[in-house]
Order: sequence, then structure tokens, then C-alpha cells
Amino acid sequence: MCQHTPSCPSPDSADRQAAAVVASHPAQGWAGLCIGILVFEDTGEVLPDGKAVAPHRPPTAAAA
Repeated sequence: MCQHTPSCPSPDSADRQAAAVVASHPAQGWAGLCIGILVFEDTGEVLPDGKAVAPHRPPTAAAA
């Protein structure tokens, strides 16, 4: 998937959202990363194997 040098993080690494964006659709609220992950503006993700990762925004000061 990723052809960058140095390579982007793997899809199963903790810093996977640091991978390069190859498709950006801000009006629709999502972007595609070079490692096959779709990331959404609510911080949810769809991994290359089809598994979904629930949104994981940190709590805001108002909610705390």
C-alpha cells in the first residue's frame, strides 16, 4: 500500500493516523490514508480488514 520513504505507520500501529492522506473529502467528513484506512472527522475509522473503530475523541473541558 504505502510507497513513501520512510514508510508510513502500519494499519495496526497506535500512530496509524499519521499516514499520508491520499483522498480528502472534507465536505463528506472523511479522508483515505495510503495504508488503506478511512478516517472520519468524528475520529472514527474503518481499517483495511473492514473492522470499524468507534470515535475516540478526548473529553472536552466542558464535558469534564
